Amino acid sequence: MTMLDGGAAMASVGDGGAAVDKSAALTAAACMFRSLGDPARLAIVRHLTLGEHKVVELTEHLGLAQSTVSAHLSCLRDCGLVTSRPQGRASMWSLTAAPQLLQLLAAAEQLLAVTGDAVALCPTYGQRSRS
Repeated sequence: MTMLDGGAAMASVGDGGAAVDKSAALTAAACMFRSLGDPARLAIVRHLTLGEHKVVELTEHLGLAQSTVSAHLSCLRDCGLVTSRPQGRASMWSLTAAPQLLQLLAAAEQLLAVTGDAVALCPTYGQRSRS
């Protein structure tokens, strides 16, 4: 069982422990999905699936301001999805769990293929809700 299919993330202790663990696991999953919910962050993650990059390379490829890319990388780092290592005066950014993120992105693409435009048309989370 996983956190999303009803299994507890940790063994329960006492009455009600499993419900708390399931709630914490679902909250963690929701936070992870929110971290990927911004189009710019998702584009950064997708580009990092190709390998490690400097901020300047990401800004050039994505057409975003350096401050924007840096802020999104900071968010992704705080969520544990990316890491950096120094290289001279720059930092090289990479995914912390590339195989798992690739699986997640592939599953999302499969789900989008099945649901079509339903997500984009959703009144709560779709494109119209951002207008």
